[in-house]
Amino acid sequence: EKVYVTGCLSQRYAPELKDGIPQVDAWFGTRDLPRLLKTLKADYKHELVGERLLTTPAHFAYFKISEGCDRKCSFCAIPLMRGKHVSTPIEQLVTNAGNLAKQGVKELILIAQDLTYYGLDIYKKRNLDELVSRLSDVEGIDWIRLHYAFPSGFPMDVLDVMRERSNVCNYLDMPLQHGSTAMLTRMRRGITQEKTEALVDTIREKVPGIAIRTTLIAGFPGETQGDHDDNLQWIERMRFDRLGAFTYSHEEDTHAHTMADDVPAEVKEQRAQEIMELQGGISFELNQAKLGETFKVLVDKAESGHYIARTEFDSPEVDNEVLIPTEGNYLRIGDFAEVRITEANEHDLRGEIV
Repeated sequence: EKVYVTGCLSQRYAPELKDGIPQVDAWFGTRDLPRLLKTLKADYKHELVGERLLTTPAHFAYFKISEGCDRKCSFCAIPLMRGKHVSTPIEQLVTNAGNLAKQGVKELILIAQDLTYYGLDIYKKRNLDELVSRLSDVEGIDWIRLHYAFPSGFPMDVLDVMRERSNVCNYLDMPLQHGSTAMLTRMRRGITQEKTEALVDTIREKVPGIAIRTTLIAGFPGETQGDHDDNLQWIERMRFDRLGAFTYSHEEDTHAHTMADDVPAEVKEQRAQEIMELQGGISFELNQAKLGETFKVLVDKAESGHYIARTEFDSPEVDNEVLIPTEGNYLRIGDFAEVRITEANEHDLRGEIV
């Protein structure tokens, strides 16, 4: 028997790991599948063979459209582990989506390290709009959701597809990281507060009612109380539908790792908490506005006397859930239903089938 290790850790630290764990027979990086399969004496084909094994419930799947990232964000180690951006060709992705639909997948959650860079390497232009349009034609795919868009160079054409195609969710996950221009500059994000606000305004204008999720970093090196206050004021103005905040931590070999990690841990935690408390109030107000409205929802699971479902404005695990009583209702996991919202709090909605 032999022991092989693959993934991000071995991609980045193989030399050190080889010395420290000599019991491992071979180390493989994130793009070493051909070498791994050859080592295992397996036949290798570049296209997907057979059915993909899902680690999610059977009705939705995370759908990677590219690997790697060409961005130079100062805090991020992804390019060190995943390498440069490599887009998967549209035809291959359409075939993969069709295979998933035949397995019963109804929702594709498009993911990449940088979703909006898609196509620049192989088509010499940003081609996310064409990809999404082609995927929306796949029979059996009811929802397509976009995750991890980059704000700089955002391909506006994809918004036209979102508005025109009923099975493309009015939802966008776009990590913005901070609202202070000074911090965005130190993070090497290639955008300013003013340009961020203009982008979000344009997105909302082009796709009325769109839900925008973002994530922010609290306590990045050099963040002052003024930067934090600027961030809070920006959040209050932007009124994001969904928001998550994380405290900064050093990543080896990144540009930010050369900076002093000068914001104390307790200050980072306090600032992250203040961000989430502010967003909590915004989320409560936005959810209260949904009372009495009817939404199409997708049932993810059943537990504690309720079906747990989501609207098109919510991604699994990180966004709102819609709770529907199981008593008197019969739904299957993966079913769609029309639900009227009867209760709403900061994180969850409750509803009745109509």
